[in-house]
Amino acid sequence: MTLSEEISQEITESNKNRNAIRCRECNSLVLNPNTADFVTQTFSLPKQHQKNTVKIDELECEDFDHFWTVKDILAFENVGFLNTVDSKKYLICADCEKGPIGYQDLTTQNIYVAFNRIKHVQK
Repeated sequence: MTLSEEISQEITESNKNRNAIRCRECNSLVLNPNTADFVTQTFSLPKQHQKNTVKIDELECEDFDHFWTVKDILAFENVGFLNTVDSKKYLICADCEKGPIGYQDLTTQNIYVAFNRIKHVQK
């Protein structure tokens, strides 16, 4: 299945997440169905596995173009935060602490979860 096909299966007619959003690593529930909006924008997140990098400016990153977004942190069932860098706060799974799975833009307070860093599961 292509990414476009996967995205179209996960979006409702009102542009919401059709299924539950869960952590890829531990299966913990991150967001319930119909709580996040789908957006297309490009943002670079640090890779989940780094090569012994300790300096923040040396992190290896990868670009993502598809995100689920919410405006209120209370919409989440399970999420934690990592470091803040340049007005962006990175999100992790609060149960297994894997991530980042997304970020919060502190200038707008919008929160974004990368489509490809989580899994979608029918509830």
